[in-house]
Amino acid sequence: MISPARDAALDILLKVEQGAFASELLHSERLDKLSPQDRGLATELVMGVLRWRSRLDEAIATLSSQKLGKLDVEVLESLRMAAYQIGFLRVPAHAAVNDAVELVKRKKKKSAAPFVNAVLRKLLAKKDVLEPVFAPGPKTLPELSVLYAHPLWLVERWVVQCGLEKAERTCAYDQQVSPTAIHLADPAAEAELKAAGITLAPGRLLRSARIVADGDVTKTKAFAEGRIAVQDEGSQLVATLVGRGERLLDCCAAPGGKTAILAERNLQSAVVATELHEHRARSMQDRLRKLSNVRVIAADITRVNVAGDFDRVLADVPCSGTGTLARNPEIKWSLTAADLTDLHGRQLAILRAALGKLRPGGRLVYSTCSLEPEENEAVVREMVETSGCAVIPVTEELEALWREGALLLDDYAALTDEAFLRILPGVFGTDGFFAAVLTK
Repeated sequence: MISPARDAALDILLKVEQGAFASELLHSERLDKLSPQDRGLATELVMGVLRWRSRLDEAIATLSSQKLGKLDVEVLESLRMAAYQIGFLRVPAHAAVNDAVELVKRKKKKSAAPFVNAVLRKLLAKKDVLEPVFAPGPKTLPELSVLYAHPLWLVERWVVQCGLEKAERTCAYDQQVSPTAIHLADPAAEAELKAAGITLAPGRLLRSARIVADGDVTKTKAFAEGRIAVQDEGSQLVATLVGRGERLLDCCAAPGGKTAILAERNLQSAVVATELHEHRARSMQDRLRKLSNVRVIAADITRVNVAGDFDRVLADVPCSGTGTLARNPEIKWSLTAADLTDLHGRQLAILRAALGKLRPGGRLVYSTCSLEPEENEAVVREMVETSGCAVIPVTEELEALWREGALLLDDYAALTDEAFLRILPGVFGTDGFFAAVLTK
């Protein structure tokens, strides 16, 4: 009998190949049917294969009689999954091999079963092919790319942007399991979580954040009731940075975590949240149903008919997500340098529309979870040059948050680069984020 965890993991990997996001699929109803142990293994298999895909492919290619590009996707994903188990996990080798063979049969690729078995038997005899060997001394950029399973073009641009040490640290962090952070919408929920056996640690940046050291908060009553939310602490900081006002606008709002923080910090104010996709807007409405000061609109912010003069605006724009590769490793295998040019144009259009909704003297936070300058300072500087808006040093807002007691970090200058907020992945246990504060 095939392991339910391996069966589910293969289905998810095949859907990721079609453009789905692993993080969403791993929290779908498909996995609710699994035992906690099988769910954990399925998650480990999916994320492990996606994190180490290039290393796995190199090993498979070395032992394969066929080129990887010629293999059916079901066969290749089964090989990757088994190779990950053989090289990275302490699981019985025969189980990994036998299930891989049975999975390709189940996927109607029975003729490939002997090939899969042969490749994996070779791998069992030559596990060292999964461990790259380098000459003594400092590693070259191609060697870093191989060692940390990152596309070379990404490694090269990160070294140019922030230096070899920080680029390597980013790559290393991307290959680890990210900490789970929560936002305490209701401070009283903390005691409930601890009573339920959840072990929490303080956040590193925000007073309202906690790090989950042990336990599954998604199974708790506080989570089901929306009194806590799973949200990266850097993401929480971006939302908190927006500040206070009588009318607030969140331009690209789904899934709604940042909108909730805006509304909670401005309970007597009106918060408008726009979301392009109707199904995501509906999900947001359900998630935010207890926040009576939020109005969700399914619309394109560049076309929506909403009166301007908002005091505070958040434009957390769609981006490449290169600051989130620890949580979304599939991005690094699909993203291309050409995508950044397309994203730049879309981001610029959103920012221009968002500025049009801001009252004179109001403040707008432009943010991404990208590390790429084309999506970050290049967008901001082009907007400043063409619209006459101005950049406000982000330290002004950070200092205000620190004085208020919302920001824990005394040395908030460590969060900044020039006038911008810039957090590299892992430095504070968070994803990577960029934010700029603008006014007009």
